[in-house]
Amino acid sequence: MERMDVWYERYARDHVAKLPADVDASVFGLAYNLLHLSYVLVADLESRIHRPHGWTLPGFRLMFKLWLLGPTRVGDLAALSAMTRSAVSNAVNTLQREGLVERQATPGDRRGVLVALTGKGREAVNAAFVAQNEREREWFAALSGAEREHLADLVRRLIAARPES
Repeated sequence: MERMDVWYERYARDHVAKLPADVDASVFGLAYNLLHLSYVLVADLESRIHRPHGWTLPGFRLMFKLWLLGPTRVGDLAALSAMTRSAVSNAVNTLQREGLVERQATPGDRRGVLVALTGKGREAVNAAFVAQNEREREWFAALSGAEREHLADLVRRLIAARPES
C-alpha cells in the first residue's frame, strides 16, 4: 500500500497540472516535498530532542547561535534566525526564566543589550546538539556523503536566490 504522503503529493501534482498552462506542477512538487520534509523534520527533532528539555526548536536554534557566536544582539539573532525581534525577545524571556541565557549590557552603548548563554545553557546546548546530530544522521542515512553535500549545495543556492520580499 502506498504511503499517504506519497499518494497525496502525486494526487496534488496531478490536480495542479490541470490548472491553466502557466501553473508548473513540477515546481509545486518540489516546494511541497521541501516543505513536507521541513515540517516532519522539525516535528521529529522537537518531540525527540527539544521538548524533553522544555524547549522549542526556535529556542534551541537561538541557544545554538549563542553557543557559536557568544554574546549577540537581539536584532542580530533575529536576522540570523529568520525570526522577528519580538519572537526572539519572547524566546529569550523563556530561556532566561529557565536560567539558560542572560541579558548583558553592550559595552559603550547604554541602551544596547546582548544575550549570552549561561554555564547551564552551554551545557544544555552541548548535550542537546550531540543528540540532535545523531538524529540528523539517522534522517539522512539514505543519502551518501556526496549526495548530502550536493543537496545542501542546492538548498544553499535556493536560499541565496530567494525572491525579494
